[in-house]
Amino acid sequence: MPSSRLTTYIMVGLVLGLLSGYVSYTYFPESAADFAEAAGLLPTMFLRLIKMIIAPLVFSTLVVGIAKMGDIATVGRIGGKALGWFIFASLISLTLGLVLVETFEPGKAMQLPIPDSHAASGIEAGALSLQSFIAHTIPTSILDAMARNEILQIVVFSVFFGTAMAALGARSKPVIEVVDVLAHIMLKVTGYVMLFAPFAVFGALATTVAKQGLGILKVYGIFMGEFYFGLLLLWAILTLLGGLVIGPRILRLIKRVRSPVILAFSTASSEAAYPRTLEELEKFGCSNRIASFVLPVGYSFNLDGSMMYCTFAVMFIAQVYGIDIPISQQIAMVAVLMLTSKGIAGVPRASLVVIAATLAQFGIPEAGLVLLLGIDHFLDMGRSATNVIGNSIATAVVSKWEGELTEEVADEKATATVVSKEA
Repeated sequence: MPSSRLTTYIMVGLVLGLLSGYVSYTYFPESAADFAEAAGLLPTMFLRLIKMIIAPLVFSTLVVGIAKMGDIATVGRIGGKALGWFIFASLISLTLGLVLVETFEPGKAMQLPIPDSHAASGIEAGALSLQSFIAHTIPTSILDAMARNEILQIVVFSVFFGTAMAALGARSKPVIEVVDVLAHIMLKVTGYVMLFAPFAVFGALATTVAKQGLGILKVYGIFMGEFYFGLLLLWAILTLLGGLVIGPRILRLIKRVRSPVILAFSTASSEAAYPRTLEELEKFGCSNRIASFVLPVGYSFNLDGSMMYCTFAVMFIAQVYGIDIPISQQIAMVAVLMLTSKGIAGVPRASLVVIAATLAQFGIPEAGLVLLLGIDHFLDMGRSATNVIGNSIATAVVSKWEGELTEEVADEKATATVVSKEA
């Protein structure tokens, strides 16, 4: 399906989902729970379909991309450039969240009731550690990593596998061709799966609104408005920085990825937008081998929206409890989050887990997370969309640095697959 048509259908699904959820919550409260449960099956089915294709898609495209790089030096050079941009973007995201929450002080302005410091948030604060990071990074079995959709583990194995194939040269060519065909097959499957996206968007929004209504948005309007203002500001900063590297084309990039951004926003899942993002980056002109390498790595190391939320939420909770965090500890907080937020893409509700661990480390009551649980889905929508924007810009920047950013491919001339037959 053409990108523009899919975007239109997704927007229609979004609007209908909001309306149906609102009608159910407002006029049929006795059956709203049943409606929410039924509508919730649609995004559940779609996200399971996405999870079904993510592992083989990441593996096949990444292995082929690395194998075509030719040697380990090229892999190291591209990986170094990507990680350099990721660290830079992460620092900007964390710092921006810190500056904005200190400027607006929503925790003081909203005057919310303070939760009991012994209240349970349901989020495991102790889930993050060096051991946990290693466990989410290095696989014990590639089959186990694929079964659990541990993207970073799949990336690690694919890097070793692709590098070994490149080192073998001509002897590995038959395997490269097989994996390349697998990538094409998975991208064809992706096209079929994406046909369900508008229904998933409808179900996701209808479920959330039918359960909670729109009233919760009024209660937390100040916090959400300031956070979304921060996300838009982050978009502008990342776009400006990306434009310094790739020039005016950055605006066409933002326009081209609007479909995966809307999909990520509507489903509150940047993972759901991965296949479409990869396709649009290829059409934009990003090298296949660069896009298939940088994008999956970015999904673990470059979650810009999630990282801004971490500092914003931690300081918000501190403000609610009247806890003053000196600048020295704020700097330490940024440094801690730079490390603890990496490689946790496979952790359920990853942002909340990171926040819970940070609260405990800086003596802020973990119970403050209770204030955010009710609106976390609405916040996650913005975080997910921002993660897609950040990784798209990162991929384009690295492609430009490598001299492999070609002319944009028109939709009507684009093929159904995004893995090009590069020599």
